[in-house]
Amino acid sequence: MKISDIRPDEYGRAAELWEASVRATHHFVTEADLDVFRPLVRGSFAQVAQLAGLRTDDGLLIGFVGVESGNVEMLFLDPAYRGQGGGSLLLEHAFTNFAATTVDVNEQNPQAIGFYEHHGFVRHSRSETDSTGKPYPLLHLTR
Repeated sequence: MKISDIRPDEYGRAAELWEASVRATHHFVTEADLDVFRPLVRGSFAQVAQLAGLRTDDGLLIGFVGVESGNVEMLFLDPAYRGQGGGSLLLEHAFTNFAATTVDVNEQNPQAIGFYEHHGFVRHSRSETDSTGKPYPLLHLTR
C-alpha cells in the first residue's frame, strides 16, 4: 500500500469509499441521513486543505484522510481492507505530513474511538450533536 494525492477525477471513488465505510461502521446513521450527507461529502473533497489517498500496489484508491487546521476531518477505508494497517498508515501520514493533532469521533462508533485511542488520542470534550446538528454525539479527541 502507498499514499499519494487524490486527483479531482477520483472524488467520486472517494465518495463511494466514504459511503461503504459509513455503512460498515456507523450503524446508527439512517438512509435519510446518508441522503443528506452524501452531497456534503462529495462537495467537501475540493475544500479540504490536506487530502491524501491510500492505494493498493496497482494504484486502486482504497482509503483517504483529510486534515484541516490540524484536525482529522475524514479518515475512511474500504471495508474490504480493514484490519490490514491501512488506517494506521493514513493516520501516521496525517501526523507526519499534515500536523494532525485532533479528531472528532461519533460516540456511537466504538471501533473508531478505540482506533484513535490506540494511536495516542485522549478525550478532551464532548458535544451532544454532530456538525450538522444531528443528534449524534461527538467526542473531541486530542493527541
